[in-house]
Amino acid sequence: MELKMMVGHAAAELVKDGNVVGLGTGSTTRFFIEKLAQRVKEENMEILGVPTSYQSLLLAKNQGIPITTLEENDIDIAVDGADEVDGNLNLIKGGGAAHTLEKIVDSAADRFVVVVDDSKIVEYLGKFPVPLEVIPEACRTVSNRVKDYGGLPSLRMAKMKDGPVITDNGNFVIDVHFERIENPADLEKELNNIPGVVENGIFAGLVDQVMVATSKGIKILRK
Repeated sequence: MELKMMVGHAAAELVKDGNVVGLGTGSTTRFFIEKLAQRVKEENMEILGVPTSYQSLLLAKNQGIPITTLEENDIDIAVDGADEVDGNLNLIKGGGAAHTLEKIVDSAADRFVVVVDDSKIVEYLGKFPVPLEVIPEACRTVSNRVKDYGGLPSLRMAKMKDGPVITDNGNFVIDVHFERIENPADLEKELNNIPGVVENGIFAGLVDQVMVATSKGIKILRK
């Protein structure tokens, strides 16, 4: 948790007065949002936040960060976490089931910064399953199709309610396990071409900078 706080707080220093900021989802970006809110109050900054989930929306509002939308403003910088980062800065995201709006917001930003601790850095993607947000009626057919790509699908079940996880968009999440993803960009497109898939958690070629928290400080990775 200490590493997550360190990198989240460091990323908050990248935001400038007047920026429109994409607010990511997850435990690391929570520290980013809280530190950003502190800067807004102490430095009298004027910023607007574009949340990627109800979690980041409610946190930002509670912290006093003004909210806007992609319909109203372009995004200067988006800060988000990741479940895995490979050597080419491709990502797997979606552990919090918010990857659809995260991908929309992060890809729309002029600058997309990822904040992680060093446990998330891998040589190849695939240790973490690839989440697919799926229309509920297509759950069985999508599960069958992903097997053609070497994936092992499982419907994500909720922990604090009966039944499956329901996304902010009202859909299911199928987690697909792959042994090793050697071409994330191709697999991202192939999975999204399956009818019933709303979006998948591979983020290929979107990242501008990765901030990695280590026991020796923060390491910066760029394309």
